[in-house]
Amino acid sequence: MRRHLEVGERIVRTEALHGGITAEMRRLTIGTRDGGTRDLVLRTFVNLRHAEDSLNREADALTLLTATGVPAPELVAVDPTAAHCEYPSLLMTHLAGRTVLDDEGLETRVPLLARQLVAIHALRPAERPRKYVTLTTADTVVTPEGADAVAWAAAIEVIREPAPPYEGRFLHRDFHPGNVLFDVRPPSQAGPRITGIVDWAATSWGPADLDVAHCSTNLALLHGPAWGLRFAEAYEQAGGVLAAAASERLYWRVRDGLAFSEEVRVVSRPWREAGRTELTTRAVEERLDAYVTALMDTPG
Repeated sequence: MRRHLEVGERIVRTEALHGGITAEMRRLTIGTRDGGTRDLVLRTFVNLRHAEDSLNREADALTLLTATGVPAPELVAVDPTAAHCEYPSLLMTHLAGRTVLDDEGLETRVPLLARQLVAIHALRPAERPRKYVTLTTADTVVTPEGADAVAWAAAIEVIREPAPPYEGRFLHRDFHPGNVLFDVRPPSQAGPRITGIVDWAATSWGPADLDVAHCSTNLALLHGPAWGLRFAEAYEQAGGVLAAAASERLYWRVRDGLAFSEEVRVVSRPWREAGRTELTTRAVEERLDAYVTALMDTPG
């Protein structure tokens, strides 16, 4: 890390940052020549098979985003093959703010999330990132115990069909409250504002519906199915454009919802570590069942 510091600077403190799933995060406090400090963040992939690809994509995305109005960290250095670090790593600037996963204030934050996602989708990079990937299939879905078997069977049939046509957009591909930093001010002051979007390792090119569906599923599991259903409406109110046909919108929402069935335990753990202790694996499974059922019950 010292190779990327200014002359006379040194690392004076490190702090583990929690909440991530695929990477270890550390905040590095740097002592500056004038006696002050500044912070950097080291993102390290310890057990990810495709770390080199993910870090290269994140480095490319952060480089692109410096010339936009999207609040993202600035790239300092990247070591995708662990040539200099113990594990593949990326060094970037530290952003102010914090993630907010509480129910309180959600009514105010959801429109901010929607507007931010519209801004991301408006980016037109000179070189497109890779095409999106989806990891779940109709044959790998894990139907939760006690779930509505009829609704889940119908949902699985939806994703057996080929993906509908779409107009490509620049996607974050993992946009959700856990990757958004807020400056949360006292009620007497102006409301919250987004200070940063992090974790750009899955940046892709694909349908806006897919990013919206992913955030919708996260909101449904964090705050209840009704919030998952409302996010698409907030996105459109913010100026975003989704698929015209109801069947096409349903395809992407169902595909993302079913993808969570295979990783409920992994997804819910950092939420509990962040203080949402009521979100046990079983509780999240029940919310996922309620959300998938609601999607299949929603009239076109």
